[in-house]
Amino acid sequence: MTFRMPRRQFLMGSATLAASTSFGLSTAQAQQASLRLAFWGGQDRANRTYAVVDKFTEQTGTAIDGEFIAWDDYWTRLATQVSGGSAPDVLQMDYRYIVEYASRGAIAPLDDFIGSTLKLDDFDEDQVAGGRVNGKLYGVSLGSNSAAMIYNATVFEEVGIAPPDLTTTYDDYRAMGEAFAAANVRNGIKVLSDSSGSDVVFENWLRQNGSALYTPEGAIGFDETALVDWFRLWAGLRDAGVIVSAEDQALSTASAESSMIITNKAATTPIHSNELVVYQGISPDQLGLASYPLISDGAGGHYRKPSQFFSVSGASQNAEQAAAFISYFVNDPAAAKLLGVERGVPCTQTARDAVANELSPESRAALDFVISLGALVGPLPPSPPPPPARSARLLAISPRRLPLACAHPKMPPRPSSPTQPPSLPAVADRSRLAGTPLAR
Repeated sequence: MTFRMPRRQFLMGSATLAASTSFGLSTAQAQQASLRLAFWGGQDRANRTYAVVDKFTEQTGTAIDGEFIAWDDYWTRLATQVSGGSAPDVLQMDYRYIVEYASRGAIAPLDDFIGSTLKLDDFDEDQVAGGRVNGKLYGVSLGSNSAAMIYNATVFEEVGIAPPDLTTTYDDYRAMGEAFAAANVRNGIKVLSDSSGSDVVFENWLRQNGSALYTPEGAIGFDETALVDWFRLWAGLRDAGVIVSAEDQALSTASAESSMIITNKAATTPIHSNELVVYQGISPDQLGLASYPLISDGAGGHYRKPSQFFSVSGASQNAEQAAAFISYFVNDPAAAKLLGVERGVPCTQTARDAVANELSPESRAALDFVISLGALVGPLPPSPPPPPARSARLLAISPRRLPLACAHPKMPPRPSSPTQPPSLPAVADRSRLAGTPLAR
């Protein structure tokens, strides 16, 4: 489902004019300020975001119109806005796309505002570094998180086995699948969703094998042997009845509501740790977090990453006001309390202290999970390079339909939108299905 909600604008009084100077804005700037904000997410994220917008407007007089839509629709809409010169002033950005948008000038460097309008003194250095492209800051992290497997603890209790944890391997999931088949609860729910089309899960598996999705130079970081092994792994799990059918997986979109765990198709599925808050909010069952499956005992492939950024449009006429809003969003203790950890663990100690006693059980679980990963965490990988436009058009296949293409190789893949960057394994698998060699 796609949500879109425009914000009302607020009139400015004399008190807000005075307050605006604390954000590095002059009275004239505050009087003229009017920003547009866009982000992906659901209603809970929107409620939290707009509550912070309200407080910022009350203090500065800066009127902000905002809209939120689902992940898939967000990138299509943003690409259209950028190409048409109508991008919002402040836009939510993802680590996997920040290089592309920065290299095209679609988002603006923020270095000139650091230390004045944009306060990053208390910011975690790795989170600042995650927003840099070629040495310049193009995105301010809104929180840190890690990839995670979310599991339905209630279902595992019904089956009579322990849920996954930080030591669970792919072989362990095979054994769990046998237990699920024998128990046959909830109309034959499977232990695991089909992640063959997930570039995030694929990357984790590559890192465990000492490889990478991309090299620091932006080239593909794996070979065809690794790709074939990856699809064979999931084909084996599919044939053994451990994972959901390709047809069921194709029904899962980017929304939590359509995910395999919420629709009772699978008891475990990949998410990002901060999303536990959303999933628990719509599930009557008890949910928990575990690491991605391990190949064997030993090091994992996780990393601590910026959950998302706020960036400023390269075409914005109000860049300084936009930077002031971002600074307030990530630094103000009152804002931190409203946001919680829904976008990840706050990036400043001040914000972390502000939320420490305000967390719900699921928010606490999400925070504790990131802390508990320990040796499973490695360095942050390089952000993916911009995809060649021709490859995006000719080779792209929707990640949702990738399991279908693997399960039914003769079925012609459906291209992704040419305006949305494709996931790398989707591109690579399309090349394999077409019988052409993988570009190196």
